[in-house]
Amino acid sequence: MIPNKWQESIAAAMQDQAGDDAGARELALRVYTSRLIGSDPDLVMHGGGNTSVKLIARDIYGDEIDVIHIKGSGWDLETIEAAGLPAVRMAPLMRLRDLPSLSDEDMVNVQRSNLLDSTAPNPSVETLLHAYLPHKYVDHTHATAFLALANLPEAEAATREIFGDKLALVPYVMPGFALAKLAAETYEANPGAEGLLLINHGHFAWGRDAKSSYDKIIEHTNMVEAWLADRRPEPLRPSAALPAAARAEALAALRGAIGAHLATDQPMPVFDIRDGADVMGFLERDDLAALASRGVATPDHVIRTKAHPLVLTQEEVAGGADSIAPAVDRFVTGYTAYFDRQAPRFGGAKTMLSPTPNLAWVAGLGLVGIGADAKAARIAADIGEQSQRVMRDGEASGGFRPIGEADLFDMEYWSLEQAKLGKGKRPAMQGRVVMVTGGAGAIGLATAQAFAARGATLFLVDRDTDALSAAIASLGRDHGGTALDITRPGAPSEAVAACVNRFGGLDILVSNAGAAMTGDVATLPDETLRASFELNFFAHHAFAQTAVAVFRAQRRGGQILFNVSKQAVNPGKGFAAYGLPKATTFFLLRQLALELGGDGIRVNGVNADRIRSGLLTPEMIAARAAARKVDEATYLGGNLLGREVEAHHVAEAFVALAQSERTTAHVMTVDGGNIEAALR
Repeated sequence: MIPNKWQESIAAAMQDQAGDDAGARELALRVYTSRLIGSDPDLVMHGGGNTSVKLIARDIYGDEIDVIHIKGSGWDLETIEAAGLPAVRMAPLMRLRDLPSLSDEDMVNVQRSNLLDSTAPNPSVETLLHAYLPHKYVDHTHATAFLALANLPEAEAATREIFGDKLALVPYVMPGFALAKLAAETYEANPGAEGLLLINHGHFAWGRDAKSSYDKIIEHTNMVEAWLADRRPEPLRPSAALPAAARAEALAALRGAIGAHLATDQPMPVFDIRDGADVMGFLERDDLAALASRGVATPDHVIRTKAHPLVLTQEEVAGGADSIAPAVDRFVTGYTAYFDRQAPRFGGAKTMLSPTPNLAWVAGLGLVGIGADAKAARIAADIGEQSQRVMRDGEASGGFRPIGEADLFDMEYWSLEQAKLGKGKRPAMQGRVVMVTGGAGAIGLATAQAFAARGATLFLVDRDTDALSAAIASLGRDHGGTALDITRPGAPSEAVAACVNRFGGLDILVSNAGAAMTGDVATLPDETLRASFELNFFAHHAFAQTAVAVFRAQRRGGQILFNVSKQAVNPGKGFAAYGLPKATTFFLLRQLALELGGDGIRVNGVNADRIRSGLLTPEMIAARAAARKVDEATYLGGNLLGREVEAHHVAEAFVALAQSERTTAHVMTVDGGNIEAALR
């Protein structure tokens, strides 16, 4: 059941914060209940649904005018602010109702041209529907329970059983002017209704104030939820999940199979995997293939997930790349045929989107959201999970029968969406999954931040759990990581498998972790040298081997970037324990580049010097400066430029190498100029 989260104290506080203006106080309550609705994914998710309030405002001349504040494009209800509910003049919107027809483009233009603030976001495409309903507060949701009800073949009979005459039914029409007129006419024919059920679409409710409208949303949704619960079957027992290594192998094969259908300049997709009990139980259904062919729970989902998921059976997963790739090929062929069937209705005006899947149901593995970046993958996965719940309840209550292929195509290839194609420049590193070892340290985190700033998805590895958590939090929710000691046997394989199981694959390994162990080589304890080799060479080697296996499974090349050190070419007195394994890593870099070039795998590195980090601690800086009889600033700036080299300078070098598509076997020096360490 959906809880009613209204709290008078919070509502009052938000009104007080808005000040004494009556309109501002009303808008504050609109913001509050919008957030309450948006905070529950079983009501709306990821931009779905919208809310509005009709108020009186003053224009530039001081005249009072009727306006509607409605959710603007780009805002989510969960985090909406007043600025996300732009005011639109009501009178011009109401005049539109007299027109026999109106294109989507003209509708958007009229709405935008009647904003009180020309810099505000575009009002919702359902602005007219909200405007034509005569109620002050109007809420529209895509609640899971209502989507199950809205997609029943006998939705009208079920609605009457639950609500009597409290809800009026609106037949499916694509969002826009025609739907707004039809919804208004339906309400006017049923003036006692408390809400609308839009068939195959969602739910509308309203009220005289923010609380009463919100209360109706909760009340109506819970009435449907109770009705569905009485018919809901016992969940199927989930099958055993694949072992981590087998999961990683299947995901890398799937990612590679999708990548094979992308242009070489297109980034690989990022995955988001869900394997909870509900998902795994759903994948045990006998009617899985039939459900996968039905369509989406509400029309706007098609833009995020496509009309159908890719379904991989146990046999296909067990067969690895040899059977996963043909399954992806069949999906692409099917999608292309769908486009070829529907596009001629528009006289060649439509540009085909990528034919690869945005959602996959994988036996023994779970539900996979697939997107251009981690956020898009997360959204697809969230919607995918909700859709499975809708299908489950719908099938148990009469059937899941969403809109058909032609209507799906009209929504997926909506002119308003097609107009966006090619207008935005994707970030340079979008779609790249980057692993950084030592990711919570100074250089590691700076490197992660530099890649993230260019759109990459980061997976950090560090042994310090607290520092790792803080580092990931600083990057944002769509990044990940794992805490482990990379010198432990098997740890590199575990880390790479964890990355693949989180994001579906790996594109760039930044093998950065290390520590500067000191001591004169003539008297150096054997255990010290061996420990240094484990961290500063063997861990690098093990990570590289494991990453290469993933790169080869994906069949799209890859990159390895080593943090080497100037010690590899310019020994320092007392630094043999550090310099010897670093020199070996330098040779490893060259050897890997030699062997992997044919696979399209590039291997490069950075030689840095005197960076404030876990390697060069404040204590070590003080000691080295004292040994040279200089102050710390002079010691750190002891290079040709006379300036300290910082962690972000090293990070930018890693990014530059990652973006140098025809560079391999190269080491970039980042030391401010040190002739003794210069490479020949």
